[in-house]
Amino acid sequence: MDPELKQKIQGMIDSERVVLFMKGNKMFPQCGFSARVVQILKETGTTFKDVNVLTDPTVREGIKQYSDWPTIPQLYVAGQFIGGCDIVTDLFERGELQTLLAS
Repeated sequence: MDPELKQKIQGMIDSERVVLFMKGNKMFPQCGFSARVVQILKETGTTFKDVNVLTDPTVREGIKQYSDWPTIPQLYVAGQFIGGCDIVTDLFERGELQTLLAS
């Protein structure tokens, strides 16, 4: 992975406690999976930064390499990769996401 791109992505992840790499933005998600994660974060009352991967193809591909995870959306909390839509939904339904976001 290109060191500059890695540094750019790391900077995005470090810029806020909760960061969601998604298609579209929190006001207008452009895929159902991204929309679901936005809905979950809003339900938990979480403030988060959204990064629209559709506006930057290098970030769109780079975040997949960075996390070694093939799909978008990707949720980061306190610099840690949490997962995509299925994992976030599962954690939310079990109450574990709320604990993670609150800590």
